[in-house]
Amino acid sequence: MQKLAGKNILLGITGGIAAYKTPELVRRIKDHGANVRVVMTDSAKAFVSPLSLQAVSANAVSDSLLDKEAELAMGHIELAKWADQIVIAPASANTMANIAHGMASDLLTTIVLATTAPIAIVPAMNQQMWHTAVTQQNVERLQALGFSLWGPGQGEQACGDVGFGRMIEVEDIVERLCATQEQPLLGQHWVITAGPTREAIDPVRYISNHSSGKMGYAIAAQAVAAGASVSLISGPVNLAPPQGCELIAVESAQQMHQAALTLAPKANVFVACAAVADYRLAKVADQKMKKTPGQDELTLTLVKNPDIVADVAKLADKPFTVGFAAETQDVEQYAKDKLARKGLDLIAANNVAIEGQGFNSDQNALTVYSANNAFDLPLGNKSAVAKQLIEIIARHFDES
Repeated sequence: MQKLAGKNILLGITGGIAAYKTPELVRRIKDHGANVRVVMTDSAKAFVSPLSLQAVSANAVSDSLLDKEAELAMGHIELAKWADQIVIAPASANTMANIAHGMASDLLTTIVLATTAPIAIVPAMNQQMWHTAVTQQNVERLQALGFSLWGPGQGEQACGDVGFGRMIEVEDIVERLCATQEQPLLGQHWVITAGPTREAIDPVRYISNHSSGKMGYAIAAQAVAAGASVSLISGPVNLAPPQGCELIAVESAQQMHQAALTLAPKANVFVACAAVADYRLAKVADQKMKKTPGQDELTLTLVKNPDIVADVAKLADKPFTVGFAAETQDVEQYAKDKLARKGLDLIAANNVAIEGQGFNSDQNALTVYSANNAFDLPLGNKSAVAKQLIEIIARHFDES
């Protein structure tokens, strides 16, 4: 069975010794019925011949941003629209850094900015380059932006070092590429809330919390990768929205509540990952509140905010509703209580008192509770945890 029949696959090749494997990679992708076009960086041509890649792909190799032969001399737009899937293999540390920071310094990175196709990055570099802090920061940024990272593998490298950094084998790349065509959430609409809310005190101050939004954004990115149409209702965060999401930016709990109740009736799945403020000011000051001489205390009157996930779960045409419980003690007890009391289908609980997971961390660990079962998702980066969570949600949604 040709799992990629009729698909347009764009292979981006950057500088690295692993580039010598790419003619075989092109051949194997074509064996599955795909159309393949190749884009090379200048440094890639030091490791593999464009003529070889042209021969195996049966298409001219593109390597120039200003290609006079391209349609209207805008090859980056032509190729960006043509691709159903982009695979960058091998992906050097330099190219990953450029993509992570939105650079468009050559044809390949310009295509990345211009396309709506899903993009998989297959790292290949020296093991120390892979482990260095700035590369790991770029990896986290790429995953948060919705890029898939395949690898790297572990083993002996051309330089003689041993460790992580090898490009994964051609067979593994092809297997993962075929798997991307299996989109279990295709046709589904997911609404996801993420980040904190801000409840104004006066024009310059507010009440908020430590949520970074990373978990919600990771869930949104993985849901898009699995084929869902995603509306992301986000409080104020310092994150770029995942590629392919509809972003609805809000500030307060009331704004998030309004957006959620507008979108939820049209959704198949609602995931309430945002850390919503439980209370807001009864009256917001019109002007900046000043210190009063001789007054050492200030009393603020708070009123309860609407319960977004509970109100979604009460809708007559409610979606499959998933809540989150960020707790510091008695996690299971509080999570199960919220699950039942708010009428949720699932709840994902985490202990934010544990250092290195939860708020402002790049890692998380969850326990997902249904009415009858519990599923432990061990500590891992939030993208990996999000993927496992989506699999659990999808399975229970199908059974509901």
